[in-house]
Amino acid sequence: MAPEPPHSHINAPGRQLLIVEDEANIRDLVCMHLGSEGYTCAAAANGRDALDLLRTRPFDLVVLDLMLPGINGLTICRNIRSGHVNREVPILMLTARAEEIDKIVGLSVGADDYLTKPFSPRELVMRVKAILRRSRALGPRSAAQRAPERPALRFDEMLIDPDTREVWHDSTQIELTPREFDLLYALAEQPGRVFNRDQLLERVWGHDFAGIDRVVDVHIGLLRRKFEDDPANPTVIQTVRGVGYKFVGRRK
Repeated sequence: MAPEPPHSHINAPGRQLLIVEDEANIRDLVCMHLGSEGYTCAAAANGRDALDLLRTRPFDLVVLDLMLPGINGLTICRNIRSGHVNREVPILMLTARAEEIDKIVGLSVGADDYLTKPFSPRELVMRVKAILRRSRALGPRSAAQRAPERPALRFDEMLIDPDTREVWHDSTQIELTPREFDLLYALAEQPGRVFNRDQLLERVWGHDFAGIDRVVDVHIGLLRRKFEDDPANPTVIQTVRGVGYKFVGRRK
């Protein structure tokens, strides 16, 4: 049977969501419940159609199945984060793979949250609303509006600019996912202060984040690999054993 083409479920004016799911009954269920909340849902049944849609127009959130025919969800997630049109779109992974390692892998490639099948439609709606609230508070669309409150942070070897959401280290631009940027900014905004995991979860993922606690550790590890000379012995983002993490740098 040929794969289904991408199609749209237009229920009401609202934020634009993309639902990527190969099982038609689940895809329609997700679109129905999110549509009833006022969201406009486009849907794709496979990875190739999803990427075609993601390259052509912006979305406010992507609900992404992990196990897809052809191009899987992890590959799609990596493509989104390395692209342009939807590079910072929030991603909710929806999958039957419930092991913690699968969640960590999904978060490490740029997903914002993770919901396992079978799922409650009510929980799905709550997760989507929570992600969109965090996106409005921390995302690039609001950064320009809040620029006076979020100045660029300049250190001896690093520049962190919330307007452009760019990070430069030793004159080299460092590519970060949206959550990696937000986590780095939260730490660097108060250099030397030790943050525990709960404080970082609250600042970056929000108080209503229902994912795994290790999300902070995963993202700290990813940040270290991107600009620490020796990630195993970090000098910029340091671990304070038994407490949490701190950013070490001299402000300019």
